Amino acid sequence: MEHSAYRHKTNLAGMLIALGIIYGDIGTSPLYVFKAILAEKVVTEELVMGGLSCIFWTLTLITTVKYVTITLNADNNGEGGIFSLYALIRRFKSTLILPAVLGGAALLADGMITPPISVSSAIEGLQILNPDIPTIPIVVTIISLLFILQRVGTSVVGKTFGPVMLVWFGMLAFFGVFWMRENPMIIKSLNPWYAYNLLVNFKNGFWFLGAVFLCTTGAEALYSDLGHCGKNNIRFSWTFVKICLILNYLGQGAWVLKTHSGTVFPEEINPFYQMMPIWFLPIGIVIASLAAIIASQALISGSFTLISEAIRLNIWPKVKIKYPSEMKGQLYVPSANWLLLTGCLVIVFYFQKSSAMEAAYGLAITLAMLMTTYLLSQYLIVKRVKSVWIILLLVVYLSLEVSFFIANLVKFSHGGWVSIVISALIMAVMWVWFKGRKIKNRYITFTPINEHISVLKRLSNDKSVPKFATHLVYLTSADSRDQIESKILYSILQKQPKRADIYWFVHIHVEDQPYTQQYKVDILAENDVIKVEFRLGFRIDQKINLYFRKVVEEMVAAGEIDITSRYASLAEKNITGDFRFVVIKRHLSYENELSVYENLVMDGYFMLDGLSLPEDKAFGLDTSSVLIEKVPLVIAPPKEIRLKRVYK
Repeated sequence: MEHSAYRHKTNLAGMLIALGIIYGDIGTSPLYVFKAILAEKVVTEELVMGGLSCIFWTLTLITTVKYVTITLNADNNGEGGIFSLYALIRRFKSTLILPAVLGGAALLADGMITPPISVSSAIEGLQILNPDIPTIPIVVTIISLLFILQRVGTSVVGKTFGPVMLVWFGMLAFFGVFWMRENPMIIKSLNPWYAYNLLVNFKNGFWFLGAVFLCTTGAEALYSDLGHCGKNNIRFSWTFVKICLILNYLGQGAWVLKTHSGTVFPEEINPFYQMMPIWFLPIGIVIASLAAIIASQALISGSFTLISEAIRLNIWPKVKIKYPSEMKGQLYVPSANWLLLTGCLVIVFYFQKSSAMEAAYGLAITLAMLMTTYLLSQYLIVKRVKSVWIILLLVVYLSLEVSFFIANLVKFSHGGWVSIVISALIMAVMWVWFKGRKIKNRYITFTPINEHISVLKRLSNDKSVPKFATHLVYLTSADSRDQIESKILYSILQKQPKRADIYWFVHIHVEDQPYTQQYKVDILAENDVIKVEFRLGFRIDQKINLYFRKVVEEMVAAGEIDITSRYASLAEKNITGDFRFVVIKRHLSYENELSVYENLVMDGYFMLDGLSLPEDKAFGLDTSSVLIEKVPLVIAPPKEIRLKRVYK
């Protein structure tokens, strides 16, 4: 059944929303891309025409063909993004976690670099009016306020994003056309021969791809925000956006040829602002700053969504997630917010100006694009697309994106290492959390629950044991209806016998579909032992306390259970019995003998576990009725214990 969230009407309103949500990053690229291509180089027609041709064909092949035409079809019940794509195909090949983690880490690293470069590029326009104006304090203030406001939500501001970006793209197109009149033949640069000539015949031409790639860094957002706008709204609005972008780039090329032909293009000059008349410049800077803020907001919101999806897919530690407004898809992850802010400020203070930040920008996102290409090919295999098309996709896009990656490597020593280090740190967290859970779960022992039902029933009626709770609820990781962890039975029967009227075992299964909300009940022993399985999509918040109450209410209404207290004095008044949750938290036992690699992984895992949200809070349980029990996790016990008994 189609979820209402997946239905997106294709209309002007939907396309306006798409303008505000999706195109901030790619839409602000004219602020710095052409400047990066020309910086400190002698301006010739060959260079300008070749650079413009590379930009046009990069936007066409990467953004239009790969993302808008092909990748948007890989929707997971209306949702997109690298983790949604991974969720679609993960059951077919376990090794796909590696490209998903690498791509997700690169996208989060991009979320730290986009706000500084976008806002800095916009604010540096003020130096045309006053060369001595300090831009760093202004940039730091804007970025800090943007992150501080996340906690109260951006639904009100969000309503203005579309109209502001419409004005922005209109301004791009206007000044582009205005300067194209000076040199109408600039449109010839759309011929791919000029790109070929620059890359092959120009001295060090191949390395221009590092700067050219910046024009398409926001392409991943087209796919990631699929669920917010819908496939057709993105496709139609992209046509408008691409036209505006190309017109502005052509206008910048015409201005450069008219004013700087034959001279070395100064690094500090930005052709984007130079196209504007001086009287309009303050207005242009304000509009550019607003567009840069919107671009930053889109990356921040996208990062929050990535983190929340990673948590549901068990590749990120559980952290607190808040919902500051009722706006669909809006969430706030405090830990990620302050982490991103710290990263952004470090980048601003380290690089100082946007031209220096260009070196750190692009290297990580090429990795994300490569990973998306690989996962997309696996998706096409699952969909039984003809091999010839899959091979063609891989040959074309791996060639293109590997070329961009190699060209970006030249930036490594000039600041590109920053984005790689950030990506590596984020990936390490994801990999340690994922692998640590795998190692831990591999050694959890299960036992058939049917063999213990009679014991549980007898304990429930054994009045010599003090009653622990009327309803005792355990969270279990057992997928099978007929199994339960041995540690849970140990907790109930041995550690401290826990008598209850009804024993509940609750299992949470994360579905590959984003918005699934289902549950299944197995009554193993009437009014004594019940197992509930929640089937929740990877975008659904796991509010287990709330969902469990709903299950109980529906079972009571159907006459399946009686939750009235079994204490005689309370039963007379029809008073409901109490519910108590037990969460078993495992800690690493000193008795383990692990390999060096597994020791490092488990040490990292339990360090992250100590910093993450406790399970009772992560699952939305009422903390006043939760018992946390700690048990040792013996993963690899010593094979032989040499211990000899003596009698003297």
